[in-house]
Amino acid sequence: MGKKRKQSERAAPAAVVEEENVEERPKRTLFGFKDKPEEKKEGDENPQTVGFRNKEKVLVTCSRRISYRYRHLMLNLVDLLPHCKKDNKVEAKGSKGAALNELVELKSCSSCLFFECRKGKDLYMWMSKCPNGPSVKFLVNAVHTMEELKLTGNHLKGSRPILTFSSDFDKSPHWQLLKEMITQIFGIPKDHRKSKPYHDHLFVFSIADDHIWFRNYQISCPNNSQLKLERGDLDKMTLIEVGPRFCLNPIKMFGGSFGGPTLYENPFYVSPNQIRSLEKRKKAGKYAKKVKAKTRRKMHEMENPLEVDEFADMWKD
Repeated sequence: MGKKRKQSERAAPAAVVEEENVEERPKRTLFGFKDKPEEKKEGDENPQTVGFRNKEKVLVTCSRRISYRYRHLMLNLVDLLPHCKKDNKVEAKGSKGAALNELVELKSCSSCLFFECRKGKDLYMWMSKCPNGPSVKFLVNAVHTMEELKLTGNHLKGSRPILTFSSDFDKSPHWQLLKEMITQIFGIPKDHRKSKPYHDHLFVFSIADDHIWFRNYQISCPNNSQLKLERGDLDKMTLIEVGPRFCLNPIKMFGGSFGGPTLYENPFYVSPNQIRSLEKRKKAGKYAKKVKAKTRRKMHEMENPLEVDEFADMWKD
């Protein structure tokens, strides 16, 4: 059995000849090999390659004690907007503006849709750009969720919509501001990680009676493999409504986020409390008319008594 050689007697390894032209091996990290950053030469910058990237994120939340119909409407909007983030309910009393602005900052969002329910009947929607504004407060009417409508339209979840606006949005400055805010909030950014890279439905915003009416339609094409639609051939395309439906009545526009100086106030707005009080007064007027009619009838009977009938006691015996 041979003896082990001592360490000093071992043969030294052959020296590795370093070539001058061999490139250095890149450093290895947890995410792969990291190359050295190339030095930018002066004059190589191309302004066309550097473009604007939309990083819009919307926080969608609601107040406590919201009814189930309004909660379903909020969930329908969450399904339609893949670039939104849903959060827990927020207490509407007190300084809700400061709490919402802080919550938007914690969620790394730039806009907020806040649904506020009062008296379990009235739904208000705040549309705000955080943290500097502007913000708009709406009264939501004519609410119909997808579960109620049960329409035949169906589009893929997460696909990008085409936003369409009526020509009335260009008539007044406050409508132009609302159009810009709606475009930024409801427009899904391109190449968003949760969105599909194509359009198969459209959001319609139209103005009627100083109200904004919202509709969602699916873009449907004939399912025929033999025929291929040409670009711009819109005659063969049809629109099928998907839902939900709702109507926005603008109340006030503020310069800041959830407050600040008033930019616009709707002169035709009537609060739901005033409408309910008028209805109660009408009902109270009907009751007062009935009471007056009874008193008039009694007074008439007292003034014009009936004559005594001679044959009234004939058959008592």
